[in-house]
Amino acid sequence: MKAVKINPQFVDLKHPQTYLNHVQEIQKEVEAKRLNKGLFKVKTANEWLNEAKITPVPEMLFSEFWHENEICILFADSNLGKSILAVQIADSISKGEQIQGFKLEAKKQPVLYFDFELSAKQFEVRYSVKSETHKVFENHYSFDDNFKRIEINPNTEIPKESDFEKYLNQSIEKSIIETEAKVLIIDNITYLKTEMEQSKNALPLIQHLKALKSKYSLSILILAHTPKRDLSRPISQNDLQGSKMLFNFIDSCFAIGQSTTDNNMRYIKQIKARNTAMIYDAENVIVCQLDKPYNYLAFEFLDFGAEREHLKQITEKDRKSLIGQAKELSEKGYAQRAISKQLGISLGTVNKYLKL
Repeated sequence: MKAVKINPQFVDLKHPQTYLNHVQEIQKEVEAKRLNKGLFKVKTANEWLNEAKITPVPEMLFSEFWHENEICILFADSNLGKSILAVQIADSISKGEQIQGFKLEAKKQPVLYFDFELSAKQFEVRYSVKSETHKVFENHYSFDDNFKRIEINPNTEIPKESDFEKYLNQSIEKSIIETEAKVLIIDNITYLKTEMEQSKNALPLIQHLKALKSKYSLSILILAHTPKRDLSRPISQNDLQGSKMLFNFIDSCFAIGQSTTDNNMRYIKQIKARNTAMIYDAENVIVCQLDKPYNYLAFEFLDFGAEREHLKQITEKDRKSLIGQAKELSEKGYAQRAISKQLGISLGTVNKYLKL
């Protein structure tokens, strides 16, 4: 250990305890500096293991897809039911009751659901029954008071010294402090940060969320869109907007895919996991159907299956059509990346089609 400098005024043999206290304080200061060198926390591997021993094992919030103390992303194309599943997960955690076909290990607790998608009326439509005699909705579903749904207050004035994005982040933190909630669901990420396709725009947001996670021991589920994709291809991390940067910094990720066998059928696929093995991969997706038997629109578990069973089968006619469209767009001056997004096919496929 580095030599400790002693203040002479404390070296008094008549009062040895005072001297010892001074030495201990100096040693603590030296140790603190050793462990916290600016940006980095430096400890031996054994010290990290000893610290981890007293940390609880993360429990499942939504099967192996999402564990406690993780930043997790759920992504899918528009209108596939991201918000429906997210509300279902929030309802499950807030009541301490698992969704049929899925696992819940964590205890019943408050959930903050930041809803930047639906109005209160649109939310009501999904969790009530329309009256057959009057123009009203009735028999509303009963959520637990642990379910805290949050909307933007349209009457709020943003302080002059702050921009909207900064004020939004401050407001999220304030909500965490006031409710002491440990589980956050954000629907969806594009409201927090526009232009998420570019890594430089994604990084500050993820860094901010990671800081909040560490500061308050949070579990965060973020909903995100995927650009138009080729339904004949398996879902991968490349289908997530801003995928490279987002994917590197998050702990887990799963996606909802459209089954081409039935319009109401969906499959859920694991894309990334750190606290568990990849269980629900392309050979073992969870197959569900969207259903509203009474006053609760939800994903209903059906079975397990292979992703290929739900993918679109490309015919030779389809392939020729895509080749023609790709070449036509190229002649109009579209870059290959733009063609890829326009047609929902991979960049490699565009390159191959243009060479034919």
